[in-house]
Amino acid sequence: MTIRVLLADDQALLRGTFRMLFDATDDMETVAEASNGREAVELAGSQRPDVVLMDIRMPEMDGLEATRLITESEGLVDVKVLILTTFEDDEHVADALRAGASGFLGKGARPEELLDAVRTVADGEALLSPSATRALITRFLAQPDPCPAAVHERLESLTPRERDVTSLVALGLSNDEIAERLFVSPLTAKTHVNRAMTKLAARDRAQLVVIAYQCGLVSPATEPDHSQQPA
Repeated sequence: MTIRVLLADDQALLRGTFRMLFDATDDMETVAEASNGREAVELAGSQRPDVVLMDIRMPEMDGLEATRLITESEGLVDVKVLILTTFEDDEHVADALRAGASGFLGKGARPEELLDAVRTVADGEALLSPSATRALITRFLAQPDPCPAAVHERLESLTPRERDVTSLVALGLSNDEIAERLFVSPLTAKTHVNRAMTKLAARDRAQLVVIAYQCGLVSPATEPDHSQQPA
């Protein structure tokens, strides 16, 4: 399957570079280019890309607002947003994830890292670079957001294993790593993750991370013990 990518960046030279990279990759194609956030929202609606590669700082409408409008649109539920920016600080990371972004990658990433990131996000997984992950943790510890009442109620529907899995997702573990930690198969781990996302109405794993920190399921200082019995 070919991954359809929308490029949103105010620098034409950078968009051209990305277009050449994606169009030279067998499983990707560039479907449109936007020079500002407003164009990105309009083109996301008309082109229905699989992934929007979104810069944060753009004229007319910034990438965070454009991301929010895309992810909140009922008609664009399958469109994923990958933030690519030079501003990989804690505030931007947290704001991007709150806006509904599925991933966050610095512009210093290597071409192969960017391609892998697009594939990861297109597949419904969350993608955070190591520095972005650290920034997110710092942000939520320093100024945690309250857990929304609706989400807090949904937490009660999680099984103990689903709560464990949600915590491990928030700590940055992959399905394979979760499976090893909990003594289950990767498929079982993925099933638990998907059920948790469904119950919490999380768009993807990135939103699951936000919920876990907002609602106090996990903090980097207190990782729960999952080393006991298999499921």
